[in-house]
Amino acid sequence: MVKVLVLTGFGINCEEETAAAYRMAGANADIIHFNQVLVNGYSIHQYDILHFPGGFSFGDDLSSGKVMANKIRYKKLPSGKTLLEEIKQFLDDGKYVMGICNGFQMLVRLGLLPNSNLRFTQQASLAHNDSSKYEDRWVYCKVNKMSETPFLKGIDILPLPIRHGEGKLVFGNDTMRQIVKTKALNCMTYCLADGTEISEYPQNPNGSELNCAALCDPTGQVFGLMPHPEAFLSLYNHPNWGQIKRKNPNISEEGDGLQIFKNIVNHVLEQREVEAE
Repeated sequence: MVKVLVLTGFGINCEEETAAAYRMAGANADIIHFNQVLVNGYSIHQYDILHFPGGFSFGDDLSSGKVMANKIRYKKLPSGKTLLEEIKQFLDDGKYVMGICNGFQMLVRLGLLPNSNLRFTQQASLAHNDSSKYEDRWVYCKVNKMSETPFLKGIDILPLPIRHGEGKLVFGNDTMRQIVKTKALNCMTYCLADGTEISEYPQNPNGSELNCAALCDPTGQVFGLMPHPEAFLSLYNHPNWGQIKRKNPNISEEGDGLQIFKNIVNHVLEQREVEAE
């Protein structure tokens, strides 16, 4: 059984649907408070996937995900190491990390994404949406065909809900933007329903550079996105499910967002089979 650790606490509020997504994908998911890890020394290494859910850690008071990222980077665990050091070992062991919305903001501020040089230094940040307001609606996302992250295997276009006020991804300079493009780390972009990429509002809900909705690292082991796939686990989550069902009565009742979770769970299982041969 694939084991997933879903972290919660300090204002994170999407842990239940996130755990449900992994369970629907065939994994065993445990929801653990951050303090169990940061204070009590609960080990992340008994798991295959580490997940940072969406929500509003520390109320986004300083900036989204920043306080939580600093606790992960600097707070000493009972072992004397930081959680960031433990995550580096977790990745060295061939395991996987995913972050959604607030979790994505944490990963970016930790330097886990895009991490183009694999040195875990911050190379991007998140700013307030260009609309100057909190956006809570559905968007379409197009998967970069050059991306090799297993999270997105076989996916082309995804309709997903977004709900954030600070989702504009910005890079330090043109060189960094070019590196992200060249290495296909901009693994998902905002688009029209037919997959046509478009960077204008409202299709791009926040003004992200490179029209970027998601990032992965060069290894493909770390993946994060601003939209919420855990909020589209059933066809009936979609606001237009009635019309979709009438047009195609035999359509699967699974939500499109579930495929991301099924992908990574199946990938871990496939890896185990290869290692066992």
